[in-house]
Parts: sequence; structure tokens; C-alpha cells
Amino acid sequence: MSNGFIDTVYTAPAQIQLDLAIFSRQGGRNYNEDACGHWNSDHQLCCVVADGAGGHGGGDIASKMAVRHIIERCMHSPINGPAGVYETLLSTNRLIQDQQQMGGKQAHMHSTVVSLFIDLDTQSALWGHVGDSRLYVFRRGQLRSQTKDHSVVQSLVDAGLLRHDQMRTHAQRSELLCALGSREEDLSIGVSPDAWLIAPGDVFLLCTDGLWEYVDEATLQDTLMQSADPRAWLNTLEALVLRNAAHKPNHDNFSALTVWALQDGL
Repeated sequence: MSNGFIDTVYTAPAQIQLDLAIFSRQGGRNYNEDACGHWNSDHQLCCVVADGAGGHGGGDIASKMAVRHIIERCMHSPINGPAGVYETLLSTNRLIQDQQQMGGKQAHMHSTVVSLFIDLDTQSALWGHVGDSRLYVFRRGQLRSQTKDHSVVQSLVDAGLLRHDQMRTHAQRSELLCALGSREEDLSIGVSPDAWLIAPGDVFLLCTDGLWEYVDEATLQDTLMQSADPRAWLNTLEALVLRNAAHKPNHDNFSALTVWALQDGL
């Protein structure tokens, strides 16, 4: 598991080569409730980013618990198909619900989560999420897919009551419809319907709302095209968040993990 630093992982030479970078920053808050991590074997790479909530340290516990549980599931058994992704996130929700029963600062803890599972043998990817932590997929520098938030503002966009470009400034932008720790009848789990076949040059970005609130999709594309490697891109995104959030001294924690499928010969 990783938190607050940048790291790199490469697969075996016979397989597609992946370059990975990661960071988690406290922002203007007193402590960091984000958590992120990754794990890989010779056959699978698992990446997770989570954003906790609940106050008094409960969110910090929930986010770390989510990251740890998903990675441990991958370590014991590879995630196969969308159903496997769904079941993994459902079991993570149940774990956090069980821990809520301990009371104290854990009683009201919740966490968003976004997870990426790459099969290194088939060179394909699946992903799943709960809440408003996002996954973006880029091909040839262009945004090709992104997760849809489980949030009030996303429901307003879906209903035609709000434009997509108004999501980042709406007064209810932080209100979630569900997160890990919700009752199952209230829980929504977003899962990629089909495996994404990875091509050289593909880029995945997992991030919390503390990042995407200050960096829109067009800027993500532009900065990606101008970056030589994953670390340079995340350094640029970090600088943009700090600049764009400078008017909010208590701005949110922000975290990101990116995986690049290297071009042939790189």
C-alpha cells in the first residue's frame, strides 16, 4: 500500500509494460482522510484510491480499510470479470458496515473508492467505483471514458437540470448519494461493463474529488499531452490544484494514481 509518495512498477518484460505514479496530499486540512495503494503479481495489477468521511478520524480509518481490503482480495484471488469487481466492492462495503458497529469514531465513517484491475496476461482492464472518486481513461491523449459520480450534482446533470461544466462550482458538489458504509439497499456500485483492451499509450487516472474539482477534463488532456512520464504529469496536476485552490486555505485532501501503458520501445 502507498500513501503520500510517488512510486513506479513495471511488469515482466514479456508482458505489456506499465509505469505507475502515485501521490496523496493533505491539502489545507488538519489530516489526510484519503488513502491509496497498489499491488501486483506476475498476472495482475490492482490499484485503489479512496476518500474517507465521517469526522474525528473515522474517514481516515474507512479509506485505509477499503484500500487494504481490496488489495488483499486481489492477493488471494484474481478479479475476474465485472461480477468479480462488483462482489469485491460489495464485500468492502459490508466490511465497513461491520466496523461501524464498533461505535465511537467509526460509527459514522464512510469512504468513496475507485479501483482498477489490470489482467497482465490478457492485457485488459476492469474498474469499479462508489461515490465521487473517479477513473479516467485516455487513448492517444484523448479522454475516452470516465466513471459517473454517485452524487447529487451528477443526478442533476443526468436530469438535465445542471450543465456538466457547473458541477465543480455547485453548492451541493460535495453531497454524495452513497459511499462505502451505506446500507446495501442505498448502495450504488459502478462497474465497467466490459474489459478494456489496453493499447500502448493508454493512460488511466484514479483520483479523489480534491483533485478533479480543480482540474477539468480539458486541462487533464492538455497536461497529459505535455508530460513526458507519469511523475511529471502528477507533479503538474499537484501544482495546478495548489494554484487553483489557493483561495481556499482549507481545501480538501487530494490524491491521484496514474498508470501508463508504455509505447513500444519506451
